[in-house]
Amino acid sequence: MALWGGRFSQGPAQSVATLSRSVDFDWRLAQYDIRVNVAHVHGLAASGVISVADSEKIISALASLSSEIETGKFGFNDSDEDVHSAIERGLIEKLGALGGAFRAGRSRNDLVVTDFKLYLIDHIMEIAQTLTQLIDALNRVADEYKDALAPGFTHLQHAQPINFGHEIAKHSHAFLRDIDRIADWLKRNSFSPLGAGALAGSGLLPHPEKTAAELGFKGPLLNSIDAVSDRDFVAEALFIFSVIGIHLSRIGEEFTIWSTTEFGWAKLDDAFSTGSSIMPQKKNPDIAELARGKSGRLIGNLTGLLTVLKGLPFAYNRDLQEDKEPIFDSIETLQVILPAVIGMIETTSFDREKMARGAVAGHALATEIADYLARKGIPFSDAHEASGKCVRLADSLGVEVHELSDSQIASVHVDLMPDIRSLLSGEGATSSRTSISGTSSASIAAQVRALDEANRAALNAIKESRESFSRMMSI
Repeated sequence: MALWGGRFSQGPAQSVATLSRSVDFDWRLAQYDIRVNVAHVHGLAASGVISVADSEKIISALASLSSEIETGKFGFNDSDEDVHSAIERGLIEKLGALGGAFRAGRSRNDLVVTDFKLYLIDHIMEIAQTLTQLIDALNRVADEYKDALAPGFTHLQHAQPINFGHEIAKHSHAFLRDIDRIADWLKRNSFSPLGAGALAGSGLLPHPEKTAAELGFKGPLLNSIDAVSDRDFVAEALFIFSVIGIHLSRIGEEFTIWSTTEFGWAKLDDAFSTGSSIMPQKKNPDIAELARGKSGRLIGNLTGLLTVLKGLPFAYNRDLQEDKEPIFDSIETLQVILPAVIGMIETTSFDREKMARGAVAGHALATEIADYLARKGIPFSDAHEASGKCVRLADSLGVEVHELSDSQIASVHVDLMPDIRSLLSGEGATSSRTSISGTSSASIAAQVRALDEANRAALNAIKESRESFSRMMSI
């Protein structure tokens, strides 16, 4: 059903209608559109634009339409341009001319951005809750392997020994930051565009703060032009989704590497692996690789929208129709990939023996020599030089630095005594890192407890917000 046309002598060309049509993808907003229209009808009745009796009929019809959409009885058809025209068509089918009365005092410009903001609030909270499940899975693995020696890497080179739980726990911190970003997004974007009209506000609805409160917003946006043209909240959401994708990509890269024959650290569960159509022996880390690959899609959606938004003048422009598909795609991508990554993490086992064998390889204990000398008051520049000489000596003899004899070590520096042996092991190196951010098993255990506490607090806050949103959506 067309929502305009009185001043036109003919309808749009078929190519124009096809280009303009958005209902195929913005139908996702249908339930939000109905809820926003209910709030709008309440406002029309309160301001006397329509009678209370008529408002009750419209709201009853909207509630019926909502149920029919939920069951699939009502949907869009080939004549509908967008979700708004489809909903209005449904109302007119139920109420006749009265079904068109609810359009007074609002525009598709403020309606669609309000719908879209509610959709995004709803789904970004869902993503946040799923992230708490991912963090919980990571924390369980971190706790299980808090005393499992492994090499730590920088530049993909052996650096220093760590306990493997420390490596896993780093991802929990990253995803908690993502949840913090979502919480910050929710605070900043909890303001309603409804009442802005096409761009100048509405003379029929003088109190947009009332509809804002009904829809769960803190208040209305204070500039009607900004209200209909702003899509910062979309770009910010896509940025958050992109960063989540990058964090998932890091996990994907690491699990892919760890599951190689060369590493052999990770044994992926059959349910979270795939095979080859030609090589029967293959067990491929497809979940990890897809997590890595999907990040490009999420980043691309952000980049695409930023390009659309660049340089848009004044108030609403039709370019803004391009704001929805990137969001829909990013949310649906995360809805698919997050449960699979959670399952992969929960079911993967790690070979403690193989990880431990590599923990001290590549002269990874060289820093312990420098630290030992520093504790004796040797300037660290000198200590570092002496440690480097130990590495050079070990290289010349074809051994690891910790395999040098006491006399060989002592030959490098007079203060290198036999008691250094207590540090020249994976256990010695990791157990000395007892700071709050260190890699000792005790530090990791405390870290996981703190992560669990932060994750529970985040989950409780998310659940409370989602329950409040669910109550608001009820008609």
